[in-house]
Amino acid sequence: MTTSAPASPGSPRSDARRHELAEFLRSRRERITPEQVGLVRGPRRRTPGLRREEVAQLSSVGVTWYTWLEQARDIQVSVQVLDAVARALLLDASERAHLFALAGSLDPAPPSTCPTVTPSLRAMIDQLGPVPACVQNSRYDILAYNAAYGRLFGDLDATPAEDRNCMWLAFTDPQWRAAVVDLPGTHRTMAAKFRAAMAEHLAEPAWKTLLARLEGASEEFREVWARHEVIGQGAKSKYIRNPYVGLLHVEHTNLWLGPAQGARLVAYVPLDEETRERLERLRDLASDGTAATTG
Repeated sequence: MTTSAPASPGSPRSDARRHELAEFLRSRRERITPEQVGLVRGPRRRTPGLRREEVAQLSSVGVTWYTWLEQARDIQVSVQVLDAVARALLLDASERAHLFALAGSLDPAPPSTCPTVTPSLRAMIDQLGPVPACVQNSRYDILAYNAAYGRLFGDLDATPAEDRNCMWLAFTDPQWRAAVVDLPGTHRTMAAKFRAAMAEHLAEPAWKTLLARLEGASEEFREVWARHEVIGQGAKSKYIRNPYVGLLHVEHTNLWLGPAQGARLVAYVPLDEETRERLERLRDLASDGTAATTG
């Protein structure tokens, strides 16, 4: 598989992105009325939407600089300025993501919700049973899961929503840790994958908060984190000591729902007939609530 190199300044790709960014900003500016942003409409106003100087004022940036941006000039754009412009133009989550993508920058304040988890995707996850499946983002937050996954490492339903993160659970939760057969190896692998993914999110508060929590709560994490190891995502067979149905031999596999470091569907596919039968039992126990009090 081949990947494209990022566009260099002055390249045709870079020029195309700047012009697309300019047209996008202009279209968003022209759709907003002065009243929407607390400005008074003058009697001689002919400009559709906002004027450039009004957007500049609302964003606390220079009028000349903003004009150059809409003229597709080859200028440097900071994420702070892009954030201010996005707020001034009242961009929704999709428009904001498009703005930062066109500018080739990472959003310093990405939306807390994941638009990838649609009702149809949730229904598909449920229908994958008895195969345990969930949706994770690149930070290992568990965004959605089916009944079998909810009981794969313990009782995920009983876990506070803010703690439903695989990194946090693998290093701090007793049930989760007891279910992992090769805990030291898993810790090293997860930390290496987390470090590789974090390279694109170093300035994001949510990533820094999770890292600080892990470093404060787990000496094991501090030790493996100090190794500075990195590894990419990939399929891997593993054993899980499930507290309800016994030992499981599964293949951990990823289905990417967007860019390679974005959200992904994670499934644990059985590798032998005994595991398949045990996962069916686990699905049934989880569905009727028995697993919550079993074992």
